[in-house]
Amino acid sequence: MQRIEITADTRVLVLTGAGVSAESGVPTFRGSNGLWENQPVERVATPEGFAEDPARVWRFYSQRRAGAGACAPNPGHRTLAELEQKLGARFLLATQNVDGLHRRAGNTRLVEMHGNLFLTRCSGCDRPPFPDDTVYPAGHVPECDACAARGARAFLRPHIVWFGEMLEPADLERINDFIADARNKPFVFMAVGTSGAVYPAANLVNLAREVGARTYLVNADPADNQSRFEHFLRCESGKILPTLFDVRT
Repeated sequence: MQRIEITADTRVLVLTGAGVSAESGVPTFRGSNGLWENQPVERVATPEGFAEDPARVWRFYSQRRAGAGACAPNPGHRTLAELEQKLGARFLLATQNVDGLHRRAGNTRLVEMHGNLFLTRCSGCDRPPFPDDTVYPAGHVPECDACAARGARAFLRPHIVWFGEMLEPADLERINDFIADARNKPFVFMAVGTSGAVYPAANLVNLAREVGARTYLVNADPADNQSRFEHFLRCESGKILPTLFDVRT
């Protein structure tokens, strides 16, 4: 297998998806029928579901926190953290995962496109998201103390982009700016562990190709957008990433 050469002026944009987390044993909490505890997952991952039953939503996300918190970054996560350390500002990692494993591995040049399971924000005010790894007991719904100090009442919610919600414009701008800056420079775009079915993430390969990127897909299985990549490396990321990059800086 030919290694990917990274020179002193190469830019690298990596997109990761659920396959990377699966290799760490992060549970999905959804069966093959798309249900959680015999309920459509939309009932716990939409603003409407939260308005209907916030306790049910927090029970779901508390289970996810407990599951993800018990997992550790795998060699794929650690390789991407090491690559960032070597490249600095010439590296950016965009992830669709919410489990926080990239941060725990050491990545900081990171865009968490769908939010972070271990951040919480208020559903009623503009209080910034804050770290929160609490696994709340069933039936408990945390309330915003900032709102309470003003004599108001509002529930806290997980800092997750739910179905029907827009991604943060600033996050998309950061990714688009990185791609634009890579035009006419050596540029590698790699998608790892993604289905290629969720947009706008699935379109990043097209944007990268427009500015001349070399494109790689690293997946245990084919992706929906596989044909858009020049190279498809069919392997688990934790096995192949540690041996893939030839960094010459």
